[in-house]
Amino acid sequence: MSASGGTKAVVAALLANLGIAVSKFVAFAFTGSSSMLAEGVHSVADSGNQVLLLVGGRRARRAANDEHPFGYGRARYIYAFIVSIVLFSLGGVFALYEGWHKISHPEELTSPAWAFGVLGVAIVLEAFSLRTAVRESNHLRGEAPWNRFVRGAKAPELPVVLLEDSGALAGLVFALAGVTAAVVTGDGRWDGVGSLAIGALLVAIAAFLAVEMNSLLLGESGTAEHVAAVRSAIEAGADVERIIHLKTLHLGPDELLVAAKIAVRHDDSAAAVARAIDDAESRIRAAVPIARVIYLEPDIDRTTSAPAPVD
Repeated sequence: MSASGGTKAVVAALLANLGIAVSKFVAFAFTGSSSMLAEGVHSVADSGNQVLLLVGGRRARRAANDEHPFGYGRARYIYAFIVSIVLFSLGGVFALYEGWHKISHPEELTSPAWAFGVLGVAIVLEAFSLRTAVRESNHLRGEAPWNRFVRGAKAPELPVVLLEDSGALAGLVFALAGVTAAVVTGDGRWDGVGSLAIGALLVAIAAFLAVEMNSLLLGESGTAEHVAAVRSAIEAGADVERIIHLKTLHLGPDELLVAAKIAVRHDDSAAAVARAIDDAESRIRAAVPIARVIYLEPDIDRTTSAPAPVD
C-alpha cells in the first residue's frame, strides 16, 4: 500500500507541477514579477523531484544479487536525499538570489492581472495535489499526528510530496502577498520580499528533508509497533525461553531485517532447536509481513542459575 499510494501521490504532484510551471513562466513573461519567476523555478524543481522519486522507486524494485545481497530498497532513500539537494540548490537558492536582485534593482510590475490569474489557478492545482497526498497518507498514518507521521515514515515518497505541496501552497501565498503589495504600493521591492520568503521556505524544507533522509540512509530500526510485534511473535513459542537481544533494520521502506539471539533450553536437541527457530521465523513473518530477512541465533540462557552439584 505504501508503494502504490506513494506513486499515485507523486504522479499527481508531477502532473500538477508541470502545468503550474508553464503558467508561472507565462505570467513572468507578461509581468516581470520576481515572485512569479521564483515560483516558476520552484515548480520546475518540484517536477524534477517527482521524476527522481519515480526513478528511485523503479530502481529499488531490482532483485537482489551477489553484489547487493540485501537488494536495492534503499535506492528510494538515496533519490529522496537528492530531492532535498535539488530543492535547496535549484529552488531555494535561486529564489533568494532573485529576491535580493529585485530588492536591489526594483522594477514596476506590468500586467499584474496575469500574475493574479496564474496564482489562482496554481493554488487550485496545488491544493488538488496536496489533497491526493493527504488522502494516500491517511491510509498509512492511522491515528498518528501529522508531525509524527512525517518524521517517522519509512517510505520517503509521501512525506516528501506532503512537504513539497505544503511548501508550494505557502509559497504561492507569499507570491500573492508580494505581488499584491507591489501593485498597491507601486513599489516593486515588495515583489522581491515575496521571492525572499519563498526562498527561505524552500531552504528550510530542504534542510528538514536532508536530515530525515540522512537518518534513513544511515539505517533506522523498525517502528515501535513492528518491534513489539516481532518480540511477541518470538516469545510466543514454547521452545523459546526468552529474547537475549533483538535488533531490526530497514533495508528499504518495505523490507525489514530482524536479527535476534534467543535463549533455548540447555538440554534441547539440535532438531528441537531447529524446529524452534523455524517456528519463530514463521510467526515473525505472519505478524510483520515486511520482515523479509530474519536471522535467529540460539544460545543458552546464562542468566538462570546453574543446577547445584550433586554430592
